[in-house]
Amino acid sequence: MKKVIVIGGGPAGMMAAGQAGLRGNNVTLIEKMNKVGRKLYITGKGRCNVTNAVDPEGLIANTPGNPYFLYSAFYTFGSDSAMDFFESLGVPVKVERGNRVFPKSEKSNDIVRAMEGFVKNSGCKIMYETEVKDIITADNKITGVKLKDNRILACDSVIVATGGLSYPMTGSTGDGYKFAEKCGHTITECYPSLVPLKAKEKWIPDLMGLSLKNISIKVTIDNKEVYSDFGEMMFTHFGVTGPVILSASRYINDRMNEKPKLHIDLKPALSKRELDLRLLKDFQKYLNKDFKNSLDDLLPQKLIPVIIRLSGIDSEKKVNSITKEERTGLLELIKNLTINITDTTGYNEAVVTRGGVSVDEIDPSTMESKIINGLYFAGEVIDVDSFTGGFNLQIAFSTGYLAGNNC
Repeated sequence: MKKVIVIGGGPAGMMAAGQAGLRGNNVTLIEKMNKVGRKLYITGKGRCNVTNAVDPEGLIANTPGNPYFLYSAFYTFGSDSAMDFFESLGVPVKVERGNRVFPKSEKSNDIVRAMEGFVKNSGCKIMYETEVKDIITADNKITGVKLKDNRILACDSVIVATGGLSYPMTGSTGDGYKFAEKCGHTITECYPSLVPLKAKEKWIPDLMGLSLKNISIKVTIDNKEVYSDFGEMMFTHFGVTGPVILSASRYINDRMNEKPKLHIDLKPALSKRELDLRLLKDFQKYLNKDFKNSLDDLLPQKLIPVIIRLSGIDSEKKVNSITKEERTGLLELIKNLTINITDTTGYNEAVVTRGGVSVDEIDPSTMESKIINGLYFAGEVIDVDSFTGGFNLQIAFSTGYLAGNNC
């Protein structure tokens, strides 16, 4: 029987601890907060988007951060395995739009309770409100961990599942990076990812709370497209957020000094010619009205004053006197509403951390360190990251499963 210590009681740590326990090891899970799964409580707006019901190739396709490192992990424990796992723990799941998987109860608490029960039922001990100060090694092997109170716990293996830097109030404060670095591992540069974006434009706060559906976006740097998407977004008092924005942030969070621009096509289903015909039709309908009263059929009410201001057309001008040039300018604005991105909102609002322990120094089939025998990594602490939709939790479960079964 091996002594295994798992540092971190998030999804990866709980999966790893439970699996290691099922294999007959003496397992201790150390969590510095007063309860496990703090981050799980807030995922999917409290509904807990546990995975995405696609095959392993689909998981890889939705993982821009070192996807092929996760090949073994996804094929060993993919989304089907994750769904079966929760069903076996008495938490029925359902698949929603975009293949997102949630507990049928829509309560993240059910997932946390089930995982905590899984850890305890597999024979693991959980130490709450306990902090690890250091990992102890000798001759390139794990020998134990030192706690903040200087107690030393001897062990044969350590699984580091401390999360990244995102949502630090849940306990993710980068401890794992320090442990890994002390053991000789390389930490790639970290950035907040899947994070809202700040914008320069003064009119942005006027649109706070406005959601746009079925729009397309592209992000450019130096007039070169770096990302494009279709879906939903929302304006905030500081900038933009929503699914397409969070995904776009992954491609520019390390390039803010290059002044990225966000281009929104408010009517992607219409070509410029079709939109022009639509404008002509609306203008004909509101021929004798002021310009400010002619866009109600085309745009959300909250957006109209901003579009009028940006168009440069006098809001009181009669529709029948709008020139072709003015109409063309309006058309361009609707097809290419441009926003200057200045920054992200940082780790406090980031879903995940981009960067972490270098995948070159971890065995992808076991999650064991290539540098220290008996040292394993799982979850967000590794330099892997995915898009929104349950993919990042699947990474946690898949890597935790491998680490727990191989430690």
